Amino acid sequence: MDDRQFRTAMGKFATGVTVITTEVEGEVHGMTANAFMSVSLDPKLVVISIGQKARILEKIQESGIFTVNILAADQQEMSMIFAGQIKNRKVTFDRLDNKPVLSGAVAQIACEVSAEHVEGDHTLFIGKVTDIHLEEKDPLLFYSGKYRSLEKEETAVS
Repeated sequence: MDDRQFRTAMGKFATGVTVITTEVEGEVHGMTANAFMSVSLDPKLVVISIGQKARILEKIQESGIFTVNILAADQQEMSMIFAGQIKNRKVTFDRLDNKPVLSGAVAQIACEVSAEHVEGDHTLFIGKVTDIHLEEKDPLLFYSGKYRSLEKEETAVS
């Protein structure tokens, strides 16, 4: 199989869209990612996967912290900003457990790095969750190379 076929197959898995952030010397760094999952309930752990060429990789290694911001359906522009598709936009950050998070996200998850593992061309960071903030909103979804949103479920009235 070639790289394009593999990438296309992976794109058939519908995911949420996250922005991973970290902070080094007062400067916030972030990137859009969909490689995120929960690992454990006790202790509360999550994992993110960061490419070896990503600028944020060294920043997370240096800071030892990261946040996962699960984007809401109305935050596609935020995803595009942190994916480098929209340039020169000023973003302001809120704080959760003294870590930078994006306002309006469905979920903000603050983490301390508990382990890192290099696998292939990515580094997996295991994060110990230190705090969570939730909003009642629909998530931004990504499937087959396109942004998507949930369809409202219609309920029958009896």
